[in-house]
Amino acid sequence: MIQGLVLNLVQVVFVLAAAPLFRGVLNRFEERLQGRLGPSIWQPYFDLGKLFHKDEVVPEDSTWIFRFAPFIYFVAPLLVTMLIPALTDFPLFWAFMGDMVAAGFILGLGGFFLTLAAIDGGNPYGPMGTSRTRLVSSLVEPIFMIVFFSVSFAANSTIPYVVQAHWVTSTAALVSPTHLLIVAAFVMVILAETGRIPVDNPSGHFELAMIDEAKTLEFSGRSAALVKWGGHIKLMVLSLVLLNVLVTPWGLATSPAAGAVALGVLLVSLKLVVFLAVVAGIETSLAKLRLFRIENFLGLAFVVAVLAMMVQPFHL
Repeated sequence: MIQGLVLNLVQVVFVLAAAPLFRGVLNRFEERLQGRLGPSIWQPYFDLGKLFHKDEVVPEDSTWIFRFAPFIYFVAPLLVTMLIPALTDFPLFWAFMGDMVAAGFILGLGGFFLTLAAIDGGNPYGPMGTSRTRLVSSLVEPIFMIVFFSVSFAANSTIPYVVQAHWVTSTAALVSPTHLLIVAAFVMVILAETGRIPVDNPSGHFELAMIDEAKTLEFSGRSAALVKWGGHIKLMVLSLVLLNVLVTPWGLATSPAAGAVALGVLLVSLKLVVFLAVVAGIETSLAKLRLFRIENFLGLAFVVAVLAMMVQPFHL
């Protein structure tokens, strides 16, 4: 039990420490693809340090929700890290405390409180961005469920470690149309859930066009740092689910030995860098969709997820 707790702590520290670098590398890839030099890959750490050293201003009429939402949004993806194979391919202490549906619920809970805080802050642009975020979320959540159902039909479980073991031991299932469709739908969900192009522009700061960023306008100081850091962690956690559970379920530590865990950190980091290059290519080759065209993009993701579930019986 002690060993499992220690490895869980190592996974959490890895995600906590590497998430800003993960975002910095993604930003650098995008800048280079657009022919610009761009900031250093360490810039997110500098931004977080600057925010933590700034004073925090809280709206007078706000409630406890505004004060606690950044902490909930920050902690939620860290809880999910304890449920997924971030570095090891064997279950850890809390591995069976929740499945992929529970992980989606925990992430959604963090976003829900951040949405309430945006309304609670009193800024008129907060509720505007919140309504758009809820529109996107209402379309994303059914896709999440269909993807999880498709995975459960294939692996007979929605526990991330069990699903990961299924893809490792079943090469035929790994290259089946069902699996490829699941991966395609999940990538589209990641782009929408983390506010990436074509659903949202994370570098845009025009209030009337903001979706995800509009929820954070009233936060400052420590709260702004926690929200920004939580967003980095959320992107990394969803990427780890995609890579370690669905796409490339190899390269994880097979034993609790320090050398095996260190090798797992290296291989997982390499997989993340490759995925970052793919995301950067997608974002630089597409334009941001208009608000009422987003439902077409997510409708396509829903159809892909349903197709994955429909063709399942023919490939097992």
